[in-house]
Parts: sequence; C-alpha cells; structure tokens
Amino acid sequence: MRKLIGVAALAAALASAGSGADAADKLTLQLKWVTQSQFAGYYVAKDKGLYEDVGLDVEILPGGPDINPSQVIAGGGADVVVDWMPSALATREKGVPLVNIAQPFQKSGMMLTCRADSGIKEPADFKGHTLGVWFGGNEYPFLSWMSKLGLPTTGGADGVTVLKQGFNVDPLLQKQADCISTMTYNEYWQVIDAGLAPDQLVVFKYEDQGVATLEDGLYTLEKNLADPEMVDKLARFIQASMEGWDWAVEHPDEAAEIVLENDATGAQTELHQKRMMGEIAKLVGDNDKGTGWLDPADYDRTVNVLLSGQSDPVISKAPENAWTHAIWDKAMANAQ
Repeated sequence: MRKLIGVAALAAALASAGSGADAADKLTLQLKWVTQSQFAGYYVAKDKGLYEDVGLDVEILPGGPDINPSQVIAGGGADVVVDWMPSALATREKGVPLVNIAQPFQKSGMMLTCRADSGIKEPADFKGHTLGVWFGGNEYPFLSWMSKLGLPTTGGADGVTVLKQGFNVDPLLQKQADCISTMTYNEYWQVIDAGLAPDQLVVFKYEDQGVATLEDGLYTLEKNLADPEMVDKLARFIQASMEGWDWAVEHPDEAAEIVLENDATGAQTELHQKRMMGEIAKLVGDNDKGTGWLDPADYDRTVNVLLSGQSDPVISKAPENAWTHAIWDKAMANAQ
C-alpha cells in the first residue's frame, strides 16, 4: 500500500505552494560522502545552471568519514541529505523523522570482494572467515545478509569474524580480511589499481544475493512537507537534480570532469572519476516512470531485508510514512 507522509498536511502544502519561484531561494544539500562521481547529478545541475533556472541557490556540502548526514539535517545544517535507505530508516526509528522524497539510485552497487586464494567460492564458504564491513549505517545490509545465511557475526568456526573496515582496501591487500566491502564504482577498482587482477578476486554483489537495499536516496525532515514554501523549493530541487542526473548518465565523461572541477581537495583522479561515473550510470534510473521515482516494491524489499530473520533486526517494525511521491510528482509537473 502506498505510504504517504502526513497526507492531509502534505496535500494542503502542495495545493498552497505557488508555481512561481523567487530568485535565489537557498537550499542546502548534504552528501553522504566526499565529492566524487557518486554525486555527479547534483554537481552537474549546479554547474549547468539547472538550479538557477528554477530559482534556487543550492549549496552542496561534501561528506566524509566523520560526517553523518542524519545528524546534520537534524541539527538544521541541511534541507536535504543523501543517504542509504537502511541508515535512513534506522535513523527514523530512533526519532529523526527522515522521509524519502526521491530515489535516483534504483540498483545497489554494494559488494563483498574476496581474495580467491582464501578458498571462498560461494556465500556458504564465508563461515570461519574474516569479513571487512563498513559501519556508520552501511553495516545494515551486511548484517541482514549474514542473518539470511544463518551465520553469526560473533566469530568462531561456525560464524564470521567482522572487521570494522575503514574507508580503504588495505585489509584485503594486507590479508587482514578474506573479504571486504566494496562498491562497484569505487573500492573494487582501488583493489584492481593496487595490483590484484580480476581473476584473483571473487565478487558477491548484494543484488545477486537477494539482499540488495536501496542506496543513495534524497531525504528531508517530515516537518518540511507541511511547509508550502519548502515543498515548492524541494520540488524545484528534485526537478533540477533529476535533470542533472539524466545529463550525467548521457554524458558520463563530461560529468566526471565537472565533479573534478568541484573537488576542492584535488584528491580525485580523472581515470578513477570517469570509471566511477560509468558504473554509477548503471545504477541510476531504470524504471518507466522517470529518474528519481521510488518504486514501492523496491522500498518494500528493503524493509523486508532489514526485518527478516534477525534476532536483533535493524528496524523493529515496518516504518509508516517514510516516503512520499508527492514532491517528485510536483517536480515532474513543473518540468512539463
């Protein structure tokens, strides 16, 4: 069943929101990670003047290992955040009322990448091995997967030992872990660049294991959906952002170059960002409604993964009112 947030209040807000846009309405977006092609659609929208065209002055805040998007928005530091749905739903249950207003990434890029010399050939072989896992909200899909496999995460011969993985691939290279968490568009290629060949690796995609959960979505606070002016700004933001994503997918190399121009650290390389954008393009869109439309079936699958078969599930019950199509619908109406 379609779950709409604050139906009466939101309907009133949508009805009241004006179609016109004041010039340079400010809006702040907090990214989940550092400036890279994972967020190309937003940088393209800003660089190409798409936000300006809809009367927005958008500030894009890079993330990092010490930045939690949910904490930023809860503290008033952002209007919209990029987050993975497992993290967002867990945060919502803890009292920060995040609501998904658009879902640019329709597929998961998350994988476990294992050394072939570890003897691991299939998930059943994880037993007794050490697996690197990201925390800070990224561990939830992994924990659900291990639960599905019936593997305790407390170590021992009948379970798996979990290594709290930093945001690098060193544990695999140094044989501290037999498998590590990687993304199709990022860390996997870091492993390759470090000297391991594809035939020296065994890769398990979460998509292929039936435990994929939705990743980069756009979230705002529930209270914003009862504010007509904010509803209008959010709709314009989604409109321009999805146009930015469409352009980035169609022009991946140029999009990666725009990302590089916005990387104040200078840490990114052209090869890596162009390769990343090519992989990101495979995750964006892929439904008959349009870029950013959240498929309710994908939402339900994510919730089911988080709830299923765990003694200590990520969320204790199916959330209510955790997403809405209303902002996306208004954005698409604006674009016509």
